[in-house]
Amino acid sequence: MNSQQDVIYGLMNELEEALDKGLPLLSNLTVVKKDVVINILDKLYAALPDEVKEARALLRRKDELQYEAKQRAEKTIAEAQAEADRLLSESDLLRAVQREAEKMKEDVINYCNDIKRKAFEEADSIRNQAIDEALRVKDSASVYAEQILTGLEQNVNRLQEIIKDNQIQLERKRSEEEGHYSSNYANQQPEYAQDFRM
Repeated sequence: MNSQQDVIYGLMNELEEALDKGLPLLSNLTVVKKDVVINILDKLYAALPDEVKEARALLRRKDELQYEAKQRAEKTIAEAQAEADRLLSESDLLRAVQREAEKMKEDVINYCNDIKRKAFEEADSIRNQAIDEALRVKDSASVYAEQILTGLEQNVNRLQEIIKDNQIQLERKRSEEEGHYSSNYANQQPEYAQDFRM
């Protein structure tokens, strides 16, 4: 143990000598050869007791573990932030989709209302046209029926006149025939009377 301490102290003395041999720039700055200082430090590390080396290794391992823990924590935080951003983005997207769906729903309702309104307007127009057409047909039918009835009335009047004329002619003819028959009978009656004289 004492030999290790002696070696360490000797190396520390070498370091002091290297500093003393360095080129002073200012009151607190000295230029020393880098390779000399590195060589002395390597020897110092090598001369350290095993306990110190193990403690130093543990400290390095502790620093490494802290660094790894810090890296994992930062990674976890970054992943959590990314997940939060993704969820927020999905939430924004969901809200945008919901807004678009509401707009589409409103557009469909408006479109259906327009179709319904146009259908009602067209139905009213068709009904009004049908009423107008029915009135025109009714008027035309009335005019036509009136013309037919007038024609029939004229035909009936003509037929009545024809029948009346025929009746008059028949009566006249019958009267003429009866007069002729009476005249013939009167002329023939004396002959018949002679035949039946007693």
